[in-house]
Amino acid sequence: QVQLVESGGGLVQAGGSLRLSCAASGRTSSRYNMGWFRQAPGKEREFVAVITWINIMRYADSVKGRFTISRDNAKNTMYLQMNSLKPEDTAVYYCACTADLEKLVRGNADYWGQGTQVTVSS
Repeated sequence: QVQLVESGGGLVQAGGSLRLSCAASGRTSSRYNMGWFRQAPGKEREFVAVITWINIMRYADSVKGRFTISRDNAKNTMYLQMNSLKPEDTAVYYCACTADLEKLVRGNADYWGQGTQVTVSS
């Protein structure tokens, strides 16, 4: 089992920045692919970004150029640097991991965190 804990969410004005962290513990592996998803009120959970175990990144079009995903395997931690935030980025952000990349991108990860709230005011 892998436990994931997100942190770093909060309230920020439009145009501001936040950095989310996802700390992994338990049976972690540097070969896990990891990703960020988000769910806004009344909407389905959506893919935000993924980073493979060999550090290839992929982003949703809605965040490309504004968000940066990274990982520090020595610390078992993944990050999401969010810049130029918009009100439509308001959501609960979840981290996830799995060995199967395509499964992760489809939102069918093996492990999920509890989520951290990000609220962007206009």
